[in-house]
Amino acid sequence: MDLGLNDKVVVVTGAAGTKGSIGETIVQALANEGAIPVIVCRNDRGYGYEKELQERGLDAIFVKTDLSDPAQIEKAVKIIGEKYGRIDALINNVGVNDGAGLDASIEDFMYSLKLNLVSFFAMTKYCLPYLIKAKGNILNIGSKVALTGQGATSGYAASKGGVLGLTREWAVDLIKHDIRSNAIIIAESWTPAYDNWIKTLDDGAEKLQSIVKKIPLENRMTTPQEIADSCLFTISDKSSHTTGQFIFVDGGYVHLDRSLLTDQL
Repeated sequence: MDLGLNDKVVVVTGAAGTKGSIGETIVQALANEGAIPVIVCRNDRGYGYEKELQERGLDAIFVKTDLSDPAQIEKAVKIIGEKYGRIDALINNVGVNDGAGLDASIEDFMYSLKLNLVSFFAMTKYCLPYLIKAKGNILNIGSKVALTGQGATSGYAASKGGVLGLTREWAVDLIKHDIRSNAIIIAESWTPAYDNWIKTLDDGAEKLQSIVKKIPLENRMTTPQEIADSCLFTISDKSSHTTGQFIFVDGGYVHLDRSLLTDQL
């Protein structure tokens, strides 16, 4: 299916993670559709991704940015605006489940909010004039933690709850500009970061098995590619009348009947 993303300028935050991370996978999927990926992230790995894409003959840029700093975000968007003059879609993807729980300092909690929530607001605020010009749209990457809780991660949970609130608030605010605002909600996805976490556990194999057993559809984790595919469809004109929605790409993890999780089934 041609999603009509050719030459569309798509900004993706937190997209310079390791190969196979959600952000990096979204960027590669965009490139494969002929879009112009703009990587906004603090990791220098982004320079390598920019070079790889440009060597393929693609238009792509990396703008190194600490997304916990609104001043750097404002500067980054100015660079993007000066280069392209428009933004067709903004994918707020940055997120770190940093374990800032009730035992964390106030400073750590506030930092978690800055990175995982305030960055979404700041990116959207500064991108908005370019989104209005292009009649673009916004896609926020959310987490099931906002709805289910997790434990020991108050900052991340509060942030992701806020992300869902902003998604619908912006859908209301921006109707007058024909700008859509949606969220993709992820539960358990097999990323390099998840793999690294499992490897830190003494009982990693058993823990992983217990997790996948709780995912109703096929008892497996969602792949980053499946998430990327859903993202691209949602920002495309194929999803042109969808706004204010929470789209779950989770194999039924959050909503399906718990009876599906019995060993007998």
